[in-house]
Amino acid sequence: MQPVELDVRAVLRDGGEPFPLIMQAVAGLKAGQPLKLIANFRPVPLFQVMQKKGFSFADREIGHGDWEVIFTPAEPAIALEQCKPVNRSAQTVVPEIWPDPMHYLDYSLPDQDTVTEEILRLLGRIEEGAVIFALFSAEPHFLVPELEKAGHQWVGNFDASGEAYRMMIRAGAH
Repeated sequence: MQPVELDVRAVLRDGGEPFPLIMQAVAGLKAGQPLKLIANFRPVPLFQVMQKKGFSFADREIGHGDWEVIFTPAEPAIALEQCKPVNRSAQTVVPEIWPDPMHYLDYSLPDQDTVTEEILRLLGRIEEGAVIFALFSAEPHFLVPELEKAGHQWVGNFDASGEAYRMMIRAGAH
């Protein structure tokens, strides 16, 4: 898939802040679509931000102090067939036919008091059947009843290290 290209050199030369433009471009990416960022410096602080959003990156200097960085969304390392389908709704969870996630959320840091509200708000804005991927530092027991009450489906499991809980959530009818 072709990356979306964003050149922020003019914004930086004019003393502007490119971060909102970058986040807007990231929000507009299709599932699996990379972002090609061109800047007049190596944007090291952005690397960690993008990694937390589920992107890997490859950077290279393209001359005259300019840099090109390709941010590629990481595939969620979640084996759906090994997830326990815990949705107790009347619908059967068949994750093998779910579409690729359109949003990747990282809640692996502690003190995420608004996680349930944020996820439910996002699920209310996306179309029925769309999928989000979320990463947690522990199994999100607080979230599960709210998802089920709202009619959303989910599957989840711990990663190989046992330190991160991965969940895919499919939006139900609004």
